[in-house]
Amino acid sequence: MTLDAKTQEIVRELTVAYFMELETVMNYLANSVHLDGVRAEEIKKSLAADVTAEIGHAQQLADRIKTIGGTIPGSLKFQPTQQTLQPPHDSTDVVAVIKGVIDAENAACEQYTKIIKLCDGVDYVTQDLCITLLADEEQHRREFRGFLMEYERS
Repeated sequence: MTLDAKTQEIVRELTVAYFMELETVMNYLANSVHLDGVRAEEIKKSLAADVTAEIGHAQQLADRIKTIGGTIPGSLKFQPTQQTLQPPHDSTDVVAVIKGVIDAENAACEQYTKIIKLCDGVDYVTQDLCITLLADEEQHRREFRGFLMEYERS
């Protein structure tokens, strides 16, 4: 099946989002294990719980890519980009992780907003999916902004 130019563009952007979700899973998992200290426990729990949500997002994106005629890429196509979400050298640097999560969620929100606009009037199912995923990412970001406010106060 040959895809028209607009569908190819949508598949490309969905693929970007797919890899963003998978990279987030890797970094949330790493940080949920890496962090140390009493103050880190709530963040570790939140990250561990969010791993499942982010995997779910990646699965939904992969399904949509396949449904509209694209090919889901394997790991050889993956190129990491999340510099600020890498586990910090100091395993008690909870604030660095929180800021990294906020950065990742901001990037995800921007990507989903881009896809929503791209799909307007063209692909309502993909648009609806990305609206739902955007809402999830906004909620994750709000949670971590709350954590950051609490840490910055102390």
